[in-house]
Amino acid sequence: MNAPPQTSPPSRDAWFYALAAICGIATGCADVAVDDLLFTALLVVAACMALGLLRPRGPWRWVVAVVMFIPLTELVAYLALTVKPTRGQVWGSFLTALPGIAGAYGGAVMRATIENLRKRT
Repeated sequence: MNAPPQTSPPSRDAWFYALAAICGIATGCADVAVDDLLFTALLVVAACMALGLLRPRGPWRWVVAVVMFIPLTELVAYLALTVKPTRGQVWGSFLTALPGIAGAYGGAVMRATIENLRKRT
């Protein structure tokens, strides 16, 4: 029995994981500098939606890949910089996974809709 071909081999996804890491680190830097959870959530939604649109298979992985770098960036900022994130800010960065889920799955649904519309024409 032949296995179905994969649409995105893991070697191709490495660039998208790197992009997710860059987005997560940039979002963490913005969270440390601005200290606004809504702005941080907006950046996470945008990054996860873009990654879900580019690679719609398994959108949950983009949420994990982006959100895990936000607290790590805050930890580095706490250890290396004079700007110290608060305890609430660190725990709030974990909560950005919730809007990130909506963004990633929204991007995947948008990609499926676009592909479905292209097939009809």
